[in-house]
Amino acid sequence: MSSIQDENNTGAAGITAADTKTTDFDRSRRDALVNELVELVGGDSDSYDGRLVGEMLKTSLRLVSDGHDTGQLKLMNSAVKEMRYAYKVFNQYTTTRKVTIFGSARTPDEHPDYIAAREFSRLMAQHEWMSITGAGGGIMKAGHEGPQREASFGLSIRLPFETTANEVIEGDPKLINFRYFFTRKLMFMSHADAVTVCPGGFGTQDELFESLTLVQTGKSNIVPVVLLAGEGHGYWEYWLNYIEKNLLESGMISPEDMHLFYLAKSPADAVEHTLNFYRVYHSSRYVGPSLVIRLNHSISSEQLMQLNDEFPMLVRSGKMELSNALEGERDHLELPRLVFEHHRHKYGRLRQLIDRVNTFAYIKSEN
Repeated sequence: MSSIQDENNTGAAGITAADTKTTDFDRSRRDALVNELVELVGGDSDSYDGRLVGEMLKTSLRLVSDGHDTGQLKLMNSAVKEMRYAYKVFNQYTTTRKVTIFGSARTPDEHPDYIAAREFSRLMAQHEWMSITGAGGGIMKAGHEGPQREASFGLSIRLPFETTANEVIEGDPKLINFRYFFTRKLMFMSHADAVTVCPGGFGTQDELFESLTLVQTGKSNIVPVVLLAGEGHGYWEYWLNYIEKNLLESGMISPEDMHLFYLAKSPADAVEHTLNFYRVYHSSRYVGPSLVIRLNHSISSEQLMQLNDEFPMLVRSGKMELSNALEGERDHLELPRLVFEHHRHKYGRLRQLIDRVNTFAYIKSEN
């Protein structure tokens, strides 16, 4: 089914008074004007992307008579503006892998956590990764100091007590200012090929649990989520004890969910774990009912059989198969694929599948 929802298929709860009063003639005239606007700015109103832009214009026009107050309109307007601008900035770096770094803004420069975050981000930059973090002090500044500004994004949030960016990222075009936490967190996750979390307070824990929730529920790509602290620190051990005693043992999470994160022993260990995630695994996406896992190199028939034997719980019907790019795919068409019909849950098990694939030695393509 197309992701573009027809305005007449919104359900009873989605029908407004304005919708019921709009005649077919009015709707046709509005659609023609919207298409003309799309064409006027250089778009193709008949293309899929052009239709998506047209749908956004129509949605905005419906706000006129929906009964929204000024505060709601201001929120929606600011949110869309923030997302548009942030995507514009990030889209200039789509071919470079990025790690999002979370942690406390209060961590002093000489603290072991600060030193660990700086070293981790420095090592990742040596492997040509870019860092995404906040624009303030503490761990955010450490995440910029490691790679320096050329390989850093700063996502600033407007707060009464945090109004300026740190000196590493200040003035850089990759510094993006946000009014809302939800648009900022969207950018942290939607552009992350990995997430590394250092000790922090409420905000850091919120970001960590949201990252894990998005991965656990399939609302974001599976990425390595690494927990990192400086030497002589029991922060993550205490956190892990809480997770095991209060969530795992009580059945509030599944045993496989414990595979969605990794407690690193050192910055170098965090780097190794992150890079190993992409050793054979490249990326994934859904094409219809099928999960398409793109691989950096092919796997053998024996290795494919091993995956089918070990992970049948992930397959809704049929079995895992090797494939070339499927019809409708547009990215990384040259890469081999592992394809199967996934039931879209048990993402902890899916993470284990990816880990297993990454243990496979290079096999020359059999095609």
